[in-house]
Amino acid sequence: MKIIISNNSKESIYEQITSQIKSLILSGELKEGEPIPSMRNLAQELQVSVITTKRAYEELEKEGFIYSIVGKGSFIAEQNLELIKEKKLKVIEEQLANVIFNSKEIGLSITELTELLQLLYEE
Repeated sequence: MKIIISNNSKESIYEQITSQIKSLILSGELKEGEPIPSMRNLAQELQVSVITTKRAYEELEKEGFIYSIVGKGSFIAEQNLELIKEKKLKVIEEQLANVIFNSKEIGLSITELTELLQLLYEE
C-alpha cells in the first residue's frame, strides 16, 4: 500500500492517509478482506505518529471502509459501490457549488468556467 504524505497539502496528515486509502479501495487496488498494515507499521513507514494513523483508521472504520479484529489487524470492508458513488457525488456537488460561488464573485462566465473544467478534466 503506497501512501504519500505532502507537507504542502492543506489536508492534515490523517486526512491525507484517509483519503488515499479510500482512493485505493474505490479504485479496486485494495480488495475486500485484504489486510492493511497495522497502525504502528504504517506510522513507522510514513514516519508519523501512531496517534495520526490511529485517527485515520478510526475514521475509515467509522465510514465503513475498513474493519478491525482485535489481535488480528484491520481489513478492507465489503463496499456498497452505489452508496460510495452517491457519497462522492454529494461531495462533488458541494465542491462545485463553492466553485460556482467563487466564479460568480470574480465575474467568470459559465462559458469560461466550462472551458476551465474541460481543460482540467482532460489533463
